Amino acid sequence: QVQLVESGGGLVQAGGSLNLSCAASGRTFRTFAMGWFRQAPGQEREFVAAVSWGFGRTSYGDSVKGRFTISRDNVKNTVDLQMNKLKPEDTADYYCASTPSPSTWSDGRQHDYDYWGQGTQVTVSS
Repeated sequence: QVQLVESGGGLVQAGGSLNLSCAASGRTFRTFAMGWFRQAPGQEREFVAAVSWGFGRTSYGDSVKGRFTISRDNVKNTVDLQMNKLKPEDTADYYCASTPSPSTWSDGRQHDYDYWGQGTQVTVSS
């Protein structure tokens, strides 16, 4: 199994920044990529970003391109999501997830990700 623990959520004003971090432990050798998803109240879970462990290739959801940056630290087994220019519509619970799939990790489909963290809340005030 893979254990994922998110941190770094909180309250921020619109236009501000936050950095989320996800610490992975356990059978991380089976993980090909890590992703961030978010879910706002009453809405479906949405793909935010993903990064491959090996080459550090990245993929982003359309709503966050140019504002969010995902990165990984292979030594620490952590994945960060730097969120800039935050908007009220970025308010959501943010989840870290892992996938063993080398072919579909960048497509942003939830069912390709098999381990999930508990989530961390991000609130952006207007």
